[in-house]
Amino acid sequence: MTVQGRRLRGGDAVLATGLVMVAVQLVWKFELVRRTYFRQDDFHYIIRGQESGFTWDYLMWVDVGHLLPGGFGISWAMARLGGYNELLAHSMTIALQAGASLALLRLLWLLFGARPAILVPLGFYLLTPMTIPSLSWWAAVLETLPLQLALPMALSSHLLYVRNGRIRHVVAACAWTLFGLVFFVKAAFIPVLMLVITAGWLAPGWKRLWRAWMPYAGLLAAYSWAFFTGLFSSVQINNETQTPDLPDAGVAGEFFWMLGSRGLIPSALGGPWQWRPIGDDYAMAAPPEPLVWAGLAVAAAVVAVSVRWRRRAWLAWLVLLGYFLLADVVPVLLGRIELLGPGILGFELRYLAATATVVAIVLGLAFIPLDGEERPWLRPRTRLRWAWAPLAAAVTAGSIWSVAAYADRPLGGTVRDYVQTARLALSRVPEGTTVLDTHVPPGVAAAAFFHDYALHSRLLGVPDPWPVTWMRELSGPVQQPLTFDERGRLRPVAIQGLRVPQRGPCVPVGPDEVRFRLPGRLPGGAYTAQITYLNSAETTLSVRLGLGVTQVRAGKDLGRTFARIPGEGAELALRTTGDGAPACVGEIRIGHPVPDKNGTAIPPIPLNS
Repeated sequence: MTVQGRRLRGGDAVLATGLVMVAVQLVWKFELVRRTYFRQDDFHYIIRGQESGFTWDYLMWVDVGHLLPGGFGISWAMARLGGYNELLAHSMTIALQAGASLALLRLLWLLFGARPAILVPLGFYLLTPMTIPSLSWWAAVLETLPLQLALPMALSSHLLYVRNGRIRHVVAACAWTLFGLVFFVKAAFIPVLMLVITAGWLAPGWKRLWRAWMPYAGLLAAYSWAFFTGLFSSVQINNETQTPDLPDAGVAGEFFWMLGSRGLIPSALGGPWQWRPIGDDYAMAAPPEPLVWAGLAVAAAVVAVSVRWRRRAWLAWLVLLGYFLLADVVPVLLGRIELLGPGILGFELRYLAATATVVAIVLGLAFIPLDGEERPWLRPRTRLRWAWAPLAAAVTAGSIWSVAAYADRPLGGTVRDYVQTARLALSRVPEGTTVLDTHVPPGVAAAAFFHDYALHSRLLGVPDPWPVTWMRELSGPVQQPLTFDERGRLRPVAIQGLRVPQRGPCVPVGPDEVRFRLPGRLPGGAYTAQITYLNSAETTLSVRLGLGVTQVRAGKDLGRTFARIPGEGAELALRTTGDGAPACVGEIRIGHPVPDKNGTAIPPIPLNS
């Protein structure tokens, strides 16, 4: 057999092995993805998609520094394809993961040739826990996986252009970069990576390089205009516009150190080995401190070995450091670092998901000669050239352990059960039933971040509103209002707080104020009063707590009315207003509406309990 024939046959084996590795990874990750459900931002995006038209303003809204018209477009479609459509979401996730994996295999093949060595950086990408948290969060999938697909595809097209000068490869590189930009602002660094890799390893003629960089620069300029226009004009959920501002140097330095030492390096070496749960469906890295320092030592040794033997390995690591600083650290510093602080966000691997692709490329550049590269080594290779194998085995074992540890939690099960139980409850009550519209539990969607998007009426109103009467506040003679408990079941409303017992049959109330002494003093706040009455005719009650006054209707015969009242004090004062008929008041409760634990639950048993 000729040398060329042996190379082709060897290349077929490498390709086949790579494809098998990709397929096994997809089966492995699907076992995690299929257990996930929508959470937090996912609900916000889909609700917003349902409530919006497919307009330029809708697509180009910047969400706390995130411009993702592609993701908003998918959310708009998702809202009209069943709303929280798990099958569609999971299928799209696995399809994007497959595309990203195959795109990286193609890039490694083009860069380094059909060497078995390319299976090492490919294997790193397929196994690393760096990408796992983002796979369990649909909003993160919409950003990071398209970038993981676009980055190697754009680099591959640019590499082909450098080699043969055909302008169609520049067009393809621009198209893939634009595809990435449609989903994630970090794709703006793809042309920067093209420039550095071209200058450091490919060395084309300046004329050819200039022909490529003109369209790349034009694309970045147009995107920058669209991004910054939207950034400064987009009104956030809290009805404010965002003004990016770098924190002080101490906070910036701490975040850089924490995300690098507790996030990037441990996860690149198979960590973090342990996780810090955030509810039941998400977790942040929590690497043990001894392993953090051991990882830093191993990373330093790997860099030192590569720099000693591989020509321009130092530039490869500099590329990774620059990308990490500019694409991972700076956007967070400009966005939400002041909200949660480096002590929390420094453990967030979601910020590093797309960086896994860059790490894989850098590993190749630091250790593998390019296809056709002359004099790739600074020193002759020694018998220790297989010394990396034990480290690779340890990283593989650690990665499998870390992913299994992440998956050892309910993931989306708790949120799925809540949403499906709540849907079932709404389907079992009569049309027009009054439901107190409260916020869903923080583990489903945190009201502190999503405000009205975390209300039951909006979250459960996808894809279609329910035929019930939603009330944000109980006011007036509401008949048998219901509210959701912590498991997603509907229960009767009870007022938790202070109770004024009924005095005899009832207490007459007329135009003159009648004061009811409370069992205790209420501090300043907003309260709901439940007033039982037995009236001969409809009337209007004026209810006063301290300086706070409100008016509510009270019906005829036996019933109860609710009054939402701000104030403080130890007395509740009632009187009738205008020409209204007198009232006769019985038991009074004042406090906050909660689900009645002793009331009948709908359904009696939560789903999957």
